Amino acid sequence: MACPMAQALERVGEWWSLLILREAFRGARRFGDFERRLGIAKNVLSARLKRLVEAGVLERRPSADDAREVEYRLTPSGKDLAPVLIALAQWGDRWVYGGRSPVRFVNRHTGVPLATLELRDADGGRLELRDVGLRPADAEAP
Repeated sequence: MACPMAQALERVGEWWSLLILREAFRGARRFGDFERRLGIAKNVLSARLKRLVEAGVLERRPSADDAREVEYRLTPSGKDLAPVLIALAQWGDRWVYGGRSPVRFVNRHTGVPLATLELRDADGGRLELRDVGLRPADAEAP
């Protein structure tokens, strides 16, 4: 399917994959880190890590501490998913927890909560959903 959203979901949209990425953003690097933090079965974790590496979202490399161990690191592609995961968490805080989520994303240096992510055009203008359209990529801008 020639749809960027469908292709993105094919690569990272599975439930465990998103939680693995969340933990990678929080500093998890080794298989055991992910396993402990998530309580995920080894076979499921192994399969998901393999898929995320194949998708180019994580890279697998020898640990700097112990060459017998491997680490999983976010690639630039993986790091670009941060706004997606933060927006999803903010949605969960609002619509699942009624604004009373047990955790919040904050500025690590100041402790100030992140602003709710919003739609903006390339010029920085804030948009409502009704202002957003979809057109073929090769169509000329107005």
